[in-house]
Amino acid sequence: MLLRASKFSGQRSNQSAVILPPGNDIRSAIAILVCSALYAPGSSAAENTTPATAPSADTLVIDANTHADSNSTTPQNSGHAYAVKTTTAGTGLTLTPRDVPQSVSVITKQRIQDQNLQSVGAVLDNTVGVTSETTDSERTGYYSRGFYINNYSFDGIPTNVEEAWNFGDSTEDTAIYDRIEVVRGAAGLLTGAGNPSASVNMVRKHADSKTWTGNISGTYGSWNNRRTVLDVQGPLSESGKVRGRVIAGYQDKDSYLDRYNNRKKFIYATVDADITDNTTLSVGYDYQQSRVKGATWGGIPTWYSNGDLTHYSRSFNPAPDWTHYNVDSKKVFANLSHQFDNGWNLRATGTHAETDFDSKLMYLSGFPDATTGVGATGYGGWYVGKRKVDSVDVIANGPFNLLGRQHELIGGVSYSRQNNQYSASTTLFSASDVGNLDAWDGSMADANWSDLTPYSTETIRQKAVYSAARFSLADPLSLIVGARYTQWSAEYNGVYSGEASYGKNNISPYAGLIYDINDTWSAYVSYTSIFQPQDHQTVDGKFLDPITGKSYEAGVKSDWYNGNLTASVAVFRTEEDNLGQTDGNNYVEGSSQQAYYAAQGTVSKGVEFEINGAVTDNLKMTFGGTTYSATDNTGADITSNMPRTTFKLFSSYRLPQLQALTLGGGVRWQNRTYQDTTAPSGDAVRIYQGSYALVDLFTRYQVTPKLSAQLNINNLFDKTYETNLSDYIVYGEPRNASLSLNYSF
Repeated sequence: MLLRASKFSGQRSNQSAVILPPGNDIRSAIAILVCSALYAPGSSAAENTTPATAPSADTLVIDANTHADSNSTTPQNSGHAYAVKTTTAGTGLTLTPRDVPQSVSVITKQRIQDQNLQSVGAVLDNTVGVTSETTDSERTGYYSRGFYINNYSFDGIPTNVEEAWNFGDSTEDTAIYDRIEVVRGAAGLLTGAGNPSASVNMVRKHADSKTWTGNISGTYGSWNNRRTVLDVQGPLSESGKVRGRVIAGYQDKDSYLDRYNNRKKFIYATVDADITDNTTLSVGYDYQQSRVKGATWGGIPTWYSNGDLTHYSRSFNPAPDWTHYNVDSKKVFANLSHQFDNGWNLRATGTHAETDFDSKLMYLSGFPDATTGVGATGYGGWYVGKRKVDSVDVIANGPFNLLGRQHELIGGVSYSRQNNQYSASTTLFSASDVGNLDAWDGSMADANWSDLTPYSTETIRQKAVYSAARFSLADPLSLIVGARYTQWSAEYNGVYSGEASYGKNNISPYAGLIYDINDTWSAYVSYTSIFQPQDHQTVDGKFLDPITGKSYEAGVKSDWYNGNLTASVAVFRTEEDNLGQTDGNNYVEGSSQQAYYAAQGTVSKGVEFEINGAVTDNLKMTFGGTTYSATDNTGADITSNMPRTTFKLFSSYRLPQLQALTLGGGVRWQNRTYQDTTAPSGDAVRIYQGSYALVDLFTRYQVTPKLSAQLNINNLFDKTYETNLSDYIVYGEPRNASLSLNYSF
């Protein structure tokens, strides 16, 4: 008995873009461009957009990678749909979203284009079940089910993100990605160490066209936002078995914050080759650079010294003119895949990534006088960091027969080494240095900084073996079981912690049961797990055991119209134990380092749902919501600054009577949040952000078969809201708009 619906099927859209002739001049030019990008960082350009000619009203267009296969782990092109046919998210098995026994959201390139989501962070802000806290202009933390998300993967290769340091992971440009997959709950089977929140996987675009094609887009928007993106791909050999693709872009934008500017450039190049009929090789290079002036650290003081709330404008920028935040990211990757005649696939992936940041910032603290505006002080920090990640992953997957039925199996080994280095120099600014905040213009003199000194260094290694199998127990019933065995080790050397090393082995089991109620609906239950080592020590100097996360989930899923529309409803419970908590005023024996103890019994539980895809031939939408509670072992709320109930809706509608015109928009709503903090009097005070909704609109018009224009408006009603609750304020973006032109060739 064959497993249901694991084979991808679809129809490639009939694009009417002008096809350039495969002449030697063009081929040579693109070959030079690809090779230059592979060996030299820096440049500018692009993203893939809607085909030049809109499909007819009675056709559902599902664009598929012609090299994809149901038994392959090769990424599939998400095309022009909101839903995907198959995914490897969560299990590593190539399954329909309905067959994955976890909550999974996939944000495709079409939806990214419609909403003009230019960064990974913007995508997460519009993902069901994900919430955020913006700490300052450069740092935004993302949460799911009450827990911080620290697992980001690139084509399935994970990178662990530290909450305290910002390497710009959430600001990665989306132009180079085909889709972004978010698996909520514990996802230790594929990611290794992490929190039981969610995992975010960015799937890169590839050179999958055997004819020359491309597009160029230009955007101008609020606060002088200028952006240009170029995407070109085509054959590098006469047969088309070797193909190249280059995506490059440049963006220069100001902000609603005074004196803020961000210049970004990126280039991505990949070569995909069919070495044989069954063997493919993909190599690529990705470089992204960001240069920020007027970067903030923290925000605007919440209180005056008399205890009254401050009333600074949303445009108030507490950063001096000399502040900056610069990030450079370089990634090189290779992927070799072979399809055996018996249906098995073997894939080997390797990547090397280096990310550097250099930031000089000032944190504004204290309480200004309500009359004179004087009283705030500043803490200056010059921080430099470097992160290197080397990873190798080898995975095999395919079908096997047992007891007269066909099943699926994957097995893999992985190794990763991540080295993080930080240096620092700090200084203090007095109230007289800062001056009157009511007359603040950022012209405060820079400090005489001391030389950078090493702050901390850490090297983290993970060696893992993992496997999962999908057993067809009966025609309507399947069981997925798996586990990951991880050897985790770390070496630390910090100013406060000194030299230390720590290692831990862990097994992360996975189990899911799926029952097909009928051809449309399935029910499932699952258990997933994950672990997160921590560098906290007890009073006697012992490292705390890793934080453990366990997720229990049950729900129903459905798909209609050959998988073009999907829906899911789930109830979940996540348990987190061994979370490090400060041990009063106790210190680690023989040091001045704060001691910790392991707290047990943190629980998050709730319900979520999502509908995603093509409702009709002309209407695409995504609509979902989450409501949950999250408490520690005393019953107190954790992460109370995260909304407990959220709803997110976005839709696009192509007018049947005017096929060239598409209209759309969305709403994001969240309930009230709060945070306990300390007022100038020293009293404990609870501050709130009331519930609010943000409304976005967009429209696109196909001017000619090759040229389209798109208008996006965000925060239509100019809602004022705070994205951080503490002793300082960070406001969300006011109303803004952008106009984009896209030309296909």
